[in-house]
Amino acid sequence: MLPTSNTLNRVSESATIKMAQLSRELAAKGVNVISLSLGEPDFNTPKHIKEAAKQAIDSGKYDSYSPISGYLDLKQAICKKLKRDNNLDYKPENIVVSTGAKQSLANVFISFLNEGDEVIIPAPFWVSYPEQVKLCNATCVIVPTSVDADFKMTAAQLENAITPKTKFLVYSSPSNPTGSVYTREEIEAFVKVLEKHPHVHVISDEIYEHINYAGKHVSIAEFPSMKDRTIVVNGQAKGYAMTGWRIGYIAAPAYIAKACDKLQGQITSGTNSVAQHATIAALLGDQAPTEVFRQAFQKRRYLVLGMLKDIPNVKCNIPTGAFYVFPDLSAYFGKSYEGEVIKDADDLCLFLLNVGHIAAVSGSGFGTPECVRFSYAASEENLKEAFTRLKNALAKLA
Repeated sequence: MLPTSNTLNRVSESATIKMAQLSRELAAKGVNVISLSLGEPDFNTPKHIKEAAKQAIDSGKYDSYSPISGYLDLKQAICKKLKRDNNLDYKPENIVVSTGAKQSLANVFISFLNEGDEVIIPAPFWVSYPEQVKLCNATCVIVPTSVDADFKMTAAQLENAITPKTKFLVYSSPSNPTGSVYTREEIEAFVKVLEKHPHVHVISDEIYEHINYAGKHVSIAEFPSMKDRTIVVNGQAKGYAMTGWRIGYIAAPAYIAKACDKLQGQITSGTNSVAQHATIAALLGDQAPTEVFRQAFQKRRYLVLGMLKDIPNVKCNIPTGAFYVFPDLSAYFGKSYEGEVIKDADDLCLFLLNVGHIAAVSGSGFGTPECVRFSYAASEENLKEAFTRLKNALAKLA
């Protein structure tokens, strides 16, 4: 048997994808599983975006390979969006369009990380951050946070984590998995720290920008001292219900964009041409559906938080963005069901899947093993049933 590479062996399987696979396998056996594992809106892509894709197909203009970093008209549309929504001035030379925000992140890490470089990652984190850093043989510097601190890193923690080897700080706001949103004041405190350490660059993951219940989104790139040290990562999946279209992008200094363009040219080349054309319609067309999505997620958030309050021994912050709750369920560790002891969140998630028939994701993959992530990107009917099942399943542990 051919042995896998040392590079691959450094990387763990995606916790979110693994749980989704397990839930599908159980469902295939006829079990009624409610999956709250994947971060995927349950809405259809808005009609005007689909129509733009159909027009692109019929035109015949998008049958050929697309430019590696994206069509010029799409990059211009992204620049208009960044100015309109974020008051950020970029040119097409600063934009690289990729096959999802995950590839955008990988492009940056692979293009700039060397062995011995350090990347600061506040925990909880999105599961792919540390794994992509490991792919580059660089070092993750994990900064732990807690539910009592709304899962937010402080400026003092950031200061303490920086060393001469630090190359990047990477974080998401709104956050996956916690739903936490950094305020302008909190980001400004980060800026004051980073101004003292000009060798540190920031990767700002803003994929949940439009699913925000706390007010206007704030990007660290808005601060003049950070504009040339920030890589903004965004995409269409969450705010526009376009997960399957696989469109992400970065906005960054031109030399960073050029490096990512070079790498992408050897990995995937240009992103799907039809999806790129549809993205122009998403960015510059009617934004009303995105607001409808946000309001629906906010209503579901209230529903889920209310049901969590009725379950004993659950600690949960109040998420102000995204579509997840990330409760601390460690009070149930050490309890058992039919002789099987629940040692940790991994065991608890398997118990909830097999006994409660709910798919959720262990916090261990997010760097916070006392918690479990539930997505509320599901119908209200399914959410009511799922959290009723959660309450009943947890009550069976003794």
